[in-house]
Amino acid sequence: MASERIRIRLEAYDHRALDQSASEIVDQSKRTSAKVRGPVPLPTRIERYTVLRSPHIDKKSREQFEIRTHKRIIDIFEANQRTMESLNRLVVPAGVFIKVQA
Repeated sequence: MASERIRIRLEAYDHRALDQSASEIVDQSKRTSAKVRGPVPLPTRIERYTVLRSPHIDKKSREQFEIRTHKRIIDIFEANQRTMESLNRLVVPAGVFIKVQA
């Protein structure tokens, strides 16, 4: 397991919660003497929606909303058993989605 790479992909709508959880993952990994690269910011996905304000009279009056999805990638090299245990015990805030690829 010493030569393998663990890639952690984080996604969230709130960038502050995302950066906080990324820094916690990096700190936990460094405490167990694993090499860490990241967090690397990926492009933010912006979804825009246009909605009619009123369906009857004002057809030209519209509202626009957007959802921004922020993403980060963290690569962990030379991970040992303590690193995996500390990452499994880690509690992240609600709204932060984690995908782990070993």
